[in-house]
Amino acid sequence: MSKCLVIGHRGAKAYVPENTLESIQHALDFKVDGIEIDVHCCASGELVVFHDFTLDRMTNGEGELAKHTLSELKTLKVAQQFAIPTLNEVLNLIDKTCLLNIELKGKGTAIATCKTIQHYIETHGWQYSDFLVSSFQHQELETVFKVNKDIPLGVLTKANMVEAIVFAKTINAKAIHPGAAIVTRDNVKLAQSKGYDVNVWTVNDEETINRMKDYGVNAIISDNPDRL
Repeated sequence: MSKCLVIGHRGAKAYVPENTLESIQHALDFKVDGIEIDVHCCASGELVVFHDFTLDRMTNGEGELAKHTLSELKTLKVAQQFAIPTLNEVLNLIDKTCLLNIELKGKGTAIATCKTIQHYIETHGWQYSDFLVSSFQHQELETVFKVNKDIPLGVLTKANMVEAIVFAKTINAKAIHPGAAIVTRDNVKLAQSKGYDVNVWTVNDEETINRMKDYGVNAIISDNPDRL
């Protein structure tokens, strides 16, 4: 089996505040195989890279992210010093140096994400294999599948691997993304036997990293990508 890929969770979250260009650069400096980010649509329609649905935890702003325009979001600071990036800014920073796993967080992110991916493929030399679009929201993944069947999809789950596998078949997904707490040697083998990669989140401690590698998972998504 090929090596276990290292994917930086929201960049290098353990070292630099999550989903910022600086955190993503830190992960790139670790020579990761991939980077996982989260996207929402803001009020002016752009895709911004941010995890939470609200601004309160990570910024000096408050309220729902989706109710703010990009120009408003750009006035805010993440952890008192970093800007909220757009998906385009992240793509320009990574510039095809590694896989980009885009998690669709907010509703209505699927179509905008498809358009952005297509644009970067047509004008910036990216390939479909440079992307992986994942979500807990089945409706968003179904929309991506309807709009562009060439975009690789990953089904996120924190509850049930078998249910995720059943749904994955309906959208011709490439991967299952289970939380580490539900991963067993048997369900990894089951998913892989049906043709899916198993990319596990969020694995930070050495014991769990070693256990996931022993199970033969395809990728580990970690706040501490340097530990892999």
